[in-house]
Amino acid sequence: MEPNNIIQQLPAGFAPESRVWIYQSSRPFSEKEISEIEEQLHQFTSQWNAHGTPVKGWGKVFFGQVIVLIADESETHVSGCSTDSSVRIIKSIERQYEVNLFDRLLLGFIVKGDFQLLPLQQVAYALEKGYISKDTLYLNNTVLTKGEMETKWLIPLKDSWVMQRIGQTA
Repeated sequence: MEPNNIIQQLPAGFAPESRVWIYQSSRPFSEKEISEIEEQLHQFTSQWNAHGTPVKGWGKVFFGQVIVLIADESETHVSGCSTDSSVRIIKSIERQYEVNLFDRLLLGFIVKGDFQLLPLQQVAYALEKGYISKDTLYLNNTVLTKGEMETKWLIPLKDSWVMQRIGQTA
């Protein structure tokens, strides 16, 4: 799973300032579920509006369990109501597939080419035991724009906020 291959899957024609929302599932989705979820995301983004004006949106499942929604605000600003509607679709997916998509203490890593989740409180232990290293790719889901996602989403753990949080230095 090369970071550049993942980043290349982001939609062309969306401004670097496009807003990004990232939701990690507490478990991997099956191929059938991914297909259904991506169809729901397509249906949602094709009808996404902000005060009656269409929002240019896009959604996809990455790593079999990470949902990414993007809204290009260069023409239509995403209002509170349109953000609420995006949260509603995510909550609907969460209920439909019996997963947690809002647990911010579950952190995503690429370990030996596979996506893995680790609770924040276990990161120091995983580092100590060699399960992950400071160079392990971390999914920095705090990115807010497509431009940030392209450069700061998949980063080495040593470059993330997590290292400071667990009291480690690079």
